[in-house]
Amino acid sequence: MKEIGKLASILLLAVIWVGCDSDYRRKASGSFGQLIVVMDSADFESKTAEALRQTFGGWTQTIPGKPPRFDLTFRDFDSNNELEQLKQFRNVIVASPIDDSTNVAEFMRALLSDEVERQVRDGEAFAFPLKDQWYRDQWLLLLAAPSDSALATQIKNSQKTLVDNLIDKELNRWTAEIYERGEQVALEDSLWQNHGWKIRVQHDWIKSIDTTYTENNERVHFLTMRRPLPNNDRWFWAWWKEVDNINHVDDDWINTKRDSLNKKWFEGSSTRRNSFVTTAYKRPHKTETFRMNGDLVYESRGVWRMTEDAMAGPFVNFTVYDKETSRLFMLEFAQFAPKYDKRKFVRQFRAMLRTFKSDSTWQANSQKSMAIN
Repeated sequence: MKEIGKLASILLLAVIWVGCDSDYRRKASGSFGQLIVVMDSADFESKTAEALRQTFGGWTQTIPGKPPRFDLTFRDFDSNNELEQLKQFRNVIVASPIDDSTNVAEFMRALLSDEVERQVRDGEAFAFPLKDQWYRDQWLLLLAAPSDSALATQIKNSQKTLVDNLIDKELNRWTAEIYERGEQVALEDSLWQNHGWKIRVQHDWIKSIDTTYTENNERVHFLTMRRPLPNNDRWFWAWWKEVDNINHVDDDWINTKRDSLNKKWFEGSSTRRNSFVTTAYKRPHKTETFRMNGDLVYESRGVWRMTEDAMAGPFVNFTVYDKETSRLFMLEFAQFAPKYDKRKFVRQFRAMLRTFKSDSTWQANSQKSMAIN
């Protein structure tokens, strides 16, 4: 294993050198959602392995079928050739107690500095994410602690941070993948010019509704797009209006507003005119907040259902407040595709929604136009 340690050191130097200029290395391999866990085979049923299964492999409650967050594969290695194969994957976790005598532990120590090893032994740190370590577009996470039980506890206590770090990487990958085949720049520019906001649009989405109407004596706007494919129907809608504040916005308001818009605009087929899309409240749904381009965003994920019908599918909803223009936006992607793995489409929706931008000068431009007229 000394050769493996030397090889790791050489590769680390190579990564540093390549990082100073353009990275011409081959991209990491593997599919979206795949996660390789490198551990000693004797530890595949350890507390650490179980903690990884519960965190990275835990069930996604907000998607029909409750798929795992990631597809975990546990692997060990006995030679440099086997190690080189493992290094090629796009998502890799290397996990081991820091002072074990296994190949994996020795490899881990070769990747960590003496100071970092000390921090691990003293319980000061346990997780070390590395970017593009051996190949381009690679996510690597080193996990180490003084013992198996200590490492398992650390993983469980940091579940959200660890999982979100990998999901963010996957969303960035999906953004690149989604628009690789083409993008409707003209449609995006039209949204920006006519409505003061835009979202990146894939090459084969079709805009349908684009309207302004009065609701409760307020002027509101609504727009829809669709990507109809055999056995995989996907749609997007956007609603927005000017508001004085967002004190009323919370999880209950978002769900109620979503339901009212879906009932108004998304009815059942011609044979089920009284049916409409609504939230499947018997299934788990959740709302989280974060900031994007300086704006406050509520991200809601869950399952929709068609009343008086068996149809259902996943949705991802953004409620965004642009303080600069005093506009409140609600944007939603949804899908009906019984024969497909819905996990990857939900992450596509989450990636596409993150391309949303609002023109912070829109209100000023409107006032200027009104003054001229």
